[in-house]
This record gives sequence, C-alpha cells and structure tokens, in this order.
Amino acid sequence: MAETDPDALEREIERTRVELARTVDAIADRVSPKRVAERSVAKVKANAERLVGGAQHRHVRPGEEGEAGVWDEYAPRDISPVLIVMGVALVVGATVLLLRRRNRS
Repeated sequence: MAETDPDALEREIERTRVELARTVDAIADRVSPKRVAERSVAKVKANAERLVGGAQHRHVRPGEEGEAGVWDEYAPRDISPVLIVMGVALVVGATVLLLRRRNRS
C-alpha cells in the first residue's frame, strides 16, 4: 500500500532526486569529450606498449595448461619497417592533398 505520510513522501522524493542527480552526473562525466579522449589515449598507449614491448614468451606443450597446438614460441616482430612505411604513406598523402588544394586556388 502506498505511503500517505507527507514527510515520508518528501524523504522518498528527495532520495530519488539525489539518486537521479548522481546518475545524470555519472553519465555526463562518462560521455564528456575530455573523458572520452582520456580513455581513448589510455587505450592507444596500452595497445602500443603491448605491441612494442612484444608478447610474453611462453613455452606451451600439448597437455599443459594453455592452448595446446599453438606455436611453442614466437618472437616479437620488429614493426619499425611497418611504421616507416605508414609514415611515408602519410607524408605522400598529405603532400598530394596540399598540391591539389594549391592547384585549385
């Protein structure tokens, strides 16, 4: 049965208002551009560290804990050639775009 005590209703309304305000603040904080950017930067840093640092070397044999049938070992790859190619492609692409814009003017 619903409460009819005005004081109890006021307390319930105030409690609901506070909870709603906290929820709205949490949502606003979560979707704020600054927070989204911070999370994105942190994720990129973590991925880059994992990629550059290489994977943990671990010898896995069939029957042991882990994935049986995977490579026994694998060495981290040197990604510097890939990064160099990506950088060159970026520079060439930017140069082409700038030259096209200059020619239009």
